[in-house]
Amino acid sequence: FRFPHYSLLVLQGLYPGSEEGWQVYSTASDPDGRCVCTVVAPARNLCKRDPRSRQLRLLTEQVQNVSQSMEVVDLRTSRDLQYVRDSEPLLRGVDGRLQTYVANPRTLTTKGLQELKGQMSQLRPLLSVVEQYRLDLQTLATLRLELLNLSIILAAIQEEVGAYDYEELQQRVLLLETRLHSCMNKLGCGRLTAVSTPITVRASGSRFGSWMTDAMIPSSDSRVWSMDGYYKGRRVLEYRTMGDFTKGQNFVQHLLPHPWAGTGHVVYNGSLYYNKHQSNILIQYHFRSRSVLLQRSLSGAGYNNTFPYSWGGSSDIDLMADEMGLWAVYTSIPNAGNIMVSRLDSRSLEVLRSWDTGFPKRSAGEAFMICGTLYVTNSHLAGAKVHFAYHTNSSTYEYTDVPFHNQYSHISMMDYNPRERALYTWNNGHQVLYNVTLFHVIRNCD
Repeated sequence: FRFPHYSLLVLQGLYPGSEEGWQVYSTASDPDGRCVCTVVAPARNLCKRDPRSRQLRLLTEQVQNVSQSMEVVDLRTSRDLQYVRDSEPLLRGVDGRLQTYVANPRTLTTKGLQELKGQMSQLRPLLSVVEQYRLDLQTLATLRLELLNLSIILAAIQEEVGAYDYEELQQRVLLLETRLHSCMNKLGCGRLTAVSTPITVRASGSRFGSWMTDAMIPSSDSRVWSMDGYYKGRRVLEYRTMGDFTKGQNFVQHLLPHPWAGTGHVVYNGSLYYNKHQSNILIQYHFRSRSVLLQRSLSGAGYNNTFPYSWGGSSDIDLMADEMGLWAVYTSIPNAGNIMVSRLDSRSLEVLRSWDTGFPKRSAGEAFMICGTLYVTNSHLAGAKVHFAYHTNSSTYEYTDVPFHNQYSHISMMDYNPRERALYTWNNGHQVLYNVTLFHVIRNCD
């Protein structure tokens, strides 16, 4: 199948979770006689009809669930163990008093009895800690049984597939994925038409935060960055690969010289761009040199929860990147709290051009840019959808209805990455990806 000039293509992102293969939805001719085709490109799982592929997917999901459960138990056990250690001096004091009173009952006074009761009441929370330990032991026994079952399933799949067959299948997937990447690189910009089901990559950190990969095109940088919290944070964790991020291993720490505000950060061409705490100053921090390269005020922009998104969190200034470059989404008093979009020069942080979208920022859950179009969600809570779109190329807007599943019910960060054509979100302590379906115009794709 050969795509002619300006054929129409609908493309889904490359992260797992999409079940579609190549499908021609419609074919027709435009008024000029050119072929117009609508198709859906597949995700990585190109061999979905093989039952072994489904088994492997289910196995992967089970492993992720077990890993997350073990992480929760481990965190809770560490917390409870620290509580027990902190309570140890108090326990020793109570034990010493009791031994003294048993050995010499006459030393027990009314005051001493009251003090002993007070110490015992302080130790009462230990009962719930012990009960939690008992429940955790039951959980660990269940997880142990699940791991045993997973081992049996994996052994059966390995015996059925065989080493040679698996390697051949893997090479086929890699080859097809490379071809798909090649075609994606030739695509023009497109309009958002659908958002996939969520893909939970990891559960870590607090309720609010942000995580990202470099949005610069082209780039071979595979690092992942994580920034927990929205208020006065300075610690940025840098993971070598997405796999390392998922496992929480192989990371280094950057301590920013100035704290951040909100969660609207972006990594672009090896630098972190973020909003300085309690100001409308934008900062460019270069990861390799571990230094600040630029600081510039975003003139007139509100800050410190003056014009945040609906969830608050000092989200006044939201920096983002798409196929067109670097952007700032914010608002100010002169434009009555409506969302402003400004195109930024990444080398100087100067505003190149600005647009007033007319959409009130406090009514927006989150926002992201795709191909120069600002997409706004109507809420950060369950039931959210992409509700509004502003096209900077024509200075026009439209109301949209693109639903998506808000799995953990509280999104505090949502950004599009043009390299992977996927949405990165931080949802109630979970790092989640969404594939996007874009309606594209192909200019030259064989």
